Amino acid sequence: MAELPNKATICVVNYRTLDFTRLCLRSIRKFTQEPCEVIVVDNDSRDASVEYLRGLPWIRLIERRNANDASGGDAHGAALDRALAECRTEYFVSLHSDSFLRRPGWLGDLIGYFSSQTACVGSGKLELRPLWQQRLHDAFDFRMHLRRLLRTPDPVGKYRYYNRTICCLYRTEILHREKLSFLMDRDKGLTAGKQLYFELIDRGYPTVELSPSVMARYVIHLTHATEPVVVKDSTKRQKTVRKIQWRIDRVMNEPWVRDILQDDSLDR
Repeated sequence: MAELPNKATICVVNYRTLDFTRLCLRSIRKFTQEPCEVIVVDNDSRDASVEYLRGLPWIRLIERRNANDASGGDAHGAALDRALAECRTEYFVSLHSDSFLRRPGWLGDLIGYFSSQTACVGSGKLELRPLWQQRLHDAFDFRMHLRRLLRTPDPVGKYRYYNRTICCLYRTEILHREKLSFLMDRDKGLTAGKQLYFELIDRGYPTVELSPSVMARYVIHLTHATEPVVVKDSTKRQKTVRKIQWRIDRVMNEPWVRDILQDDSLDR
C-alpha cells in the first residue's frame, strides 16, 4: 500500500531546551495520527539537545549556525521562516518547544476548523489554568466577545488580537503566495508571527480564533519556560522565577508526562 502524502509540516524550534524539546517531540509522536513531516530547527545550541536531535530518524533537523547572535524572538522567527521555506505540505504548523500535545487526533481536529478560504487557525495566549478557570476567563473576556460581535478578530490599538505561534496552523500556499514572514516588522519590537497575522487580516483572509479553553484541550504550554527572565528588581525576579519553576515542576510531574518521558520507543 502506498504511503499517504503528508498533510502538514510541524515546525519546532530548539535552543538549549533538551527536556522540553524531547517531551514536545515525543508528544507529537504519540498523539499525531495524520501523516505529517516534523522539522526541528536548532538555533545553534551547541549542547546535548543537538546530539539528541541528530539521533532521531523521524524528524528533519535543520541546524542554523551562528543563530544566537540575534535576540530570542528574532532567532525564533528566523527559524520558523527557514522551515516555512522548506514546507511543501498544505498546512504549516508552528509549535513551541515548551508546548506539549495531550490528545490523540489533535491535528485532524484543528485542521477541521479550516474552510476552503481559511488562512490560519490558532488561539491567543495560553495560561496554565484549570479548565474551570479558563472557561471563567473566556466568559469575561469582553474583547473576545466584542471581536465576535463585530465579526472582526483584530480591534485597533495595542490590544490588537493575533493568533500566537504557540500552536498555530497556517495554509502554506497563502503564506508563500503573499510572501509573508514571521520576522515582519521586527524593528518595531513585534513578536514572531504577530505582523504576519495582521497582514493576513488586513489582506482579507479569513482566520479562526479559538478560545484558550478550546486550544487547551489539545496542547499545554509552559509560558515563558524557555525564555531568560530579565527583571531589574531582584525581588520581583526571584518571585517570577519561582512561579515559572512551580509551573514547570507541576507539569513535568504529571503522570501522563512522566509516561511519555519514560517511553524511549517514541524516539525511534
